[in-house]
Amino acid sequence: MKYQIIGKNISVTDAIRDDIERKLHRMDKYFVIHDDVLCRAVVRSYTVGAKVEITIFTKEMDFRAEVKNDDLYAAVDLAVDKLEGQMRKLKTRMDRTKESDSLGRALAMENIIEDAEEDQEEVVRTKSIRLEPMSIDEAVTRMEALGHSFFLYLDEEDDEIAVVYRRVDGGYGVIEAENRLA
Repeated sequence: MKYQIIGKNISVTDAIRDDIERKLHRMDKYFVIHDDVLCRAVVRSYTVGAKVEITIFTKEMDFRAEVKNDDLYAAVDLAVDKLEGQMRKLKTRMDRTKESDSLGRALAMENIIEDAEEDQEEVVRTKSIRLEPMSIDEAVTRMEALGHSFFLYLDEEDDEIAVVYRRVDGGYGVIEAENRLA
């Protein structure tokens, strides 16, 4: 795995770099990690606390975790734990489905990452994506792997745009468009 560790308002020391790389080696047991896999870690320092964003770009999909904490090393630990949870959950889902090969192909979409700070109210980023047909289960898997609360996809049954989202009371919901685009 290739590492790209970036510091914002902080100088990335060898100790920080070694700690992040050592902890990310735990991911190797979930997927075959090749040298073409890129792992980007962005470490930000604030007046009080730190924020760590880790994104792992694989051929099939991207994984992302973002954690704020008073202690930088604790933030790294929590972010790596989140990534490991995402990978473990995806691996379990893929093992349970018989269509794991088609799942891998369906997951090969662009990553949707929000770089905006949580407290900003204006639109700070616009991204266009190419939607590929997939089932609801595959869309839920992608959403969970990215750590998002919603996911936009093209429903393979009727070729309509739909959004799957995590409900506050638990479970998932789906919003389907009623009007045709063409």
